[in-house]
Amino acid sequence: LSNETPYGLSNYINLSNYKNLPRVMSVQNPYSLLNRTYEVGMSEISIRDQVGLLAYSPLACGVLTGKYRNSKKPEGARLTIWDDWTRYTNERSINATDQYCKIAENHGLTPTELSLAFVNQQDFVTSNIIGATKMDQLKENIKSADIELSKQILDEIDEVHEDNPSPAP
Repeated sequence: LSNETPYGLSNYINLSNYKNLPRVMSVQNPYSLLNRTYEVGMSEISIRDQVGLLAYSPLACGVLTGKYRNSKKPEGARLTIWDDWTRYTNERSINATDQYCKIAENHGLTPTELSLAFVNQQDFVTSNIIGATKMDQLKENIKSADIELSKQILDEIDEVHEDNPSPAP
């Protein structure tokens, strides 16, 4: 399934049980530091019914890499080419991204490593759908799989989230 709601996922699971249909095994929904809405409702179903999340846009179209900070528009970058993705470039998203980048910097991580490691550590995530257009990006993305964020880092992330929850749903 893709872009599903708790109601829809629950109904599909119940229907597949009732009609002896193939069981849903995964759902592809957005999940990132800027969009943690999956945690409300969907994560419980994922864990209890063993339906893994295939998290897409874990870097929020590249915003969480920090490459768009300070109003930068890198040549050829997705949000430079398509400027209608305002969910990731609104004031709340920019503010949260700056705070997440500072957390990463304070702990010797890149913003990409922090963002992807956060997604990777969630119990309900089966796969983190990364996207890289350059080899160095791919290497950085893969490196994040070996990073375990400390409780202190997770607490700092949660502080940002509490002050500015899911600015890019």
